[in-house]
Amino acid sequence: MMNKVTILVPATSANCGPGFDTLGLAVNLYNEVTYEITEAKGFQLEVEGEGADYLKPFGRNLAFASFLKVWNLARNNERIGLKVSMINRIPMSRGLGSSSSAIVAGLFAANCLCDNYFTKDELLGFATEIEGHPDNVAPALYGGFTISYMEGERAHSLRLLPAKPLQFIAVVPESKLATSLARQAIPKTVPHADAVYNTSRASLLVGALLSGNYEYLGMALEDKLHQPYRAHLIPGLAEVFAAAKARGAYNAIISGAGSTVMAYAAPEADGRAIAEAMVAAFAKQGERAAYHLLTLDTEGVRVLA
Repeated sequence: MMNKVTILVPATSANCGPGFDTLGLAVNLYNEVTYEITEAKGFQLEVEGEGADYLKPFGRNLAFASFLKVWNLARNNERIGLKVSMINRIPMSRGLGSSSSAIVAGLFAANCLCDNYFTKDELLGFATEIEGHPDNVAPALYGGFTISYMEGERAHSLRLLPAKPLQFIAVVPESKLATSLARQAIPKTVPHADAVYNTSRASLLVGALLSGNYEYLGMALEDKLHQPYRAHLIPGLAEVFAAAKARGAYNAIISGAGSTVMAYAAPEADGRAIAEAMVAAFAKQGERAAYHLLTLDTEGVRVLA
């Protein structure tokens, strides 16, 4: 039996505008995580990059908790020592699926070390149980663009690939935004007209991606269910959206719960110019931001070594 595996897991962007808690996609920004079963009992953790100053080796850490979820079920609670080494490139608490990447990496690594005891679809169920919703964990598992839904307590996801390439410009403010805070901003009920609005936009988004009619993306990425209620948590959001569109993006959205803003653009668009315009718009609000020029990850989590 193997006792060591290195996992590559992608960043993800959930909601994709109108698809609240349903739509998600994976991008080519990765955390690299090595899991090693050790003779010495207990947890060891080495972190390079994001989270190096505060992540700790204890059982509630998602990287360990998710691994043990699969291990304990597959190996009948066999006691082990576990060393986890992370190279973290996905920004934390910024709406790019950092928690989902940790969950999926742990589940997938344990499954690899247990001779693939569970299917990927079963891992989706575990990941959703830990995360609470499937919109980030699904693209991290499967790659591509995913449509996820719940049937009772069971999570399902359909993976799709857009008809043509897209580029994604992720502008990441320095300020973090806790998912819990972003969720508290959303009302428990919404007007019927807004629900219809989002149903039409989410449907249009899927249709535009599958058909390659990207001229519809400007309207398809609009939302009334969550972004208007979260806008005050990201100062200058409207100006950042406008800056992206003015420099040639189809549109821009809050990535996940934020604070990252992601623009969607054609491959031939000047992604750097779009990013710099968005960064400048944030700067006018006194917010510093970095950016990543990204493409779709089509594989999802995988073994690196």
